[in-house]
Amino acid sequence: MTTLIDEIRSRLTELDPLALTLEDESARHAGHAGAAGGGGHFRLHIVSHQFSGKSRIARHRAVYARLADMIPARIHALAIDARTPDESASPHA
Repeated sequence: MTTLIDEIRSRLTELDPLALTLEDESARHAGHAGAAGGGGHFRLHIVSHQFSGKSRIARHRAVYARLADMIPARIHALAIDARTPDESASPHA
């Protein structure tokens, strides 16, 4: 059985991530209006060469483009930390 986490991860492979961490924070939002509608709350950390030279907004758009049909029904909230490999290697990025 494919979980929602598995499906999100699969769709994000198009970004050729060097690192991808996806945390389901839905339980922390129990009782929240978005949670009541069935949409999950997630935190994503993704590192990809594809983010090089792109603004933070462009990076988020690249992620959202791959998940658009899942929002807001299956994904209510998504916190994104999208970095290049160089930024990920630096503790101050």
